[in-house]
Amino acid sequence: MTEPTELTELSAIELAPLIRTRAVSPVEIVEATLARIDAMNARLGAYLHVAADEARAAARVAEGEVRAGGYRGPLHGIPVAYKDIYDVAGLPTTAGSKLRVGHVAAEDATAVGRLRRAGAICLGKLNTFEFASGGMDSLGPARNPWNTRLSPGGSSSGSGCALAARLVTVATGTDTGGSIRVPASFCGVTGLKPTYGRVSRAGVVPLSWSLDHAGPMARRVGDLAWLLGAMAGPDPRDPGAADRDVPDYAAGIEGGVRGLRLGVPEGFFFEDAAPEVRAAVRVAVARLADLGAELHEVSLPHAALGPVASWTLAYSEAFAFHRASFLARARDYTATFLHKITASALLTAPERVTAAQVRRRVADDFRTALRGVDAIVTPTTPQPAYPADRSSPAWNMGIFTRPVSLAGLPALAVPCGFTGAGLPVSLQVVGRAWDEATLLRIGHAYEQAAGWAVRRPSMAEAPIAAVAPPAPPPCDPAVTPEWVLAMARLTGLAYVTEDDAPAIAAVLAPVRAQLALARERIDAGTDPLDRAGPL
Repeated sequence: MTEPTELTELSAIELAPLIRTRAVSPVEIVEATLARIDAMNARLGAYLHVAADEARAAARVAEGEVRAGGYRGPLHGIPVAYKDIYDVAGLPTTAGSKLRVGHVAAEDATAVGRLRRAGAICLGKLNTFEFASGGMDSLGPARNPWNTRLSPGGSSSGSGCALAARLVTVATGTDTGGSIRVPASFCGVTGLKPTYGRVSRAGVVPLSWSLDHAGPMARRVGDLAWLLGAMAGPDPRDPGAADRDVPDYAAGIEGGVRGLRLGVPEGFFFEDAAPEVRAAVRVAVARLADLGAELHEVSLPHAALGPVASWTLAYSEAFAFHRASFLARARDYTATFLHKITASALLTAPERVTAAQVRRRVADDFRTALRGVDAIVTPTTPQPAYPADRSSPAWNMGIFTRPVSLAGLPALAVPCGFTGAGLPVSLQVVGRAWDEATLLRIGHAYEQAAGWAVRRPSMAEAPIAAVAPPAPPPCDPAVTPEWVLAMARLTGLAYVTEDDAPAIAAVLAPVRAQLALARERIDAGTDPLDRAGPL
């Protein structure tokens, strides 16, 4: 019999044939994983709720089905855990916020129900930034298994942490501006943001209707293929879910990269990356060339404007969703979320139009570039994981992920090396709309050749090297605490106090400055992209 500690090391691809041939029981896998959660979750904070009894019962059912010849497929008996903004019937959905403590889901999110029908066994709910964008102050933080003094990234923080620490086999996340890809990068795991509309978001607490993507996370690219195949498809519960056939993503994953054309954008994506990140990604790109891929330089001239446009559109929509609760229960939110989302409410209509115009230009740039190449390769994040008790060393750790989200295109994050301090670095692979299969093929070929997936984190604290503070971003000098208070009164945001105003001003001043720069670069007559989904 396989030892319990070994079972938690195995990927879904490795476990599935063992379950199918009855060499290993789902009960053994679930017990081994629950034992590891029991031993480590208090230190790592990956799970907000562990559904041990439900998981054991489901494992016994799966074991009986397999014995009776009712094997459902490669996810049957595989442990999965859900970011705690996915509804799982009978389990709490807190969205990482005290506002939702005590809320119990009445039914499964569509993606959850599909994975349940595929035979996956839910172990529980994973930690998340509050409402997928704030902090983790309300219910406690998740820690990075590579160094527990560091952030696991967000907002799918618990998903990245649990996967890296072997507290689950596969997981789900959501990605509005990078919330699957950033924790995948920081935690040394894989994550896929599908094309907008590929996976239903019904039963998932929204952050931004036009930018939210639900997607899979795992330790191996092959596991992502199986997960996406089970999760994807049209859904009458989500009007944004596309009515498109779902390919067999696993079928072509062994195809290799020979003859594929990979676009390498110069400028922003590499110039704004830390030297160790830039070097590791360039080595990874060279490795793909060694495997037979053709490298071509591509131009994405408006990508650097993408982060501020994404911020503006996402958080304006988030404010619309949370406005009534802000007015009634502002102090039950974390300060991080309250101040960030309130800041978006003080933007003007022309500034929001500028953001939508930038979205159009960024999407057009990607569409043009992808006419000549099969995929585009960049760093996933500009920096490795940073200290959990400090702010990000970059103005926005999603600067390389947000432009892709604006365009609604699929993007894969796959580990591509480590820094001198032993922290993971990640390669982002961006593809054409609906062509997740090519991304999985590229990621799998690289993963197999590079071998980074076998590295294991320490699960311990380690010294943190001193990092120079980031250069402050340009700020709009008109945005002062006094201006914030005046605008809040004018717009009826009575909950904003003198104590809130400095933090809101600090958030908003660089956003308005960057929107002003964007307005100078975008033709005022540009037709804004005012619909969700990829071009």
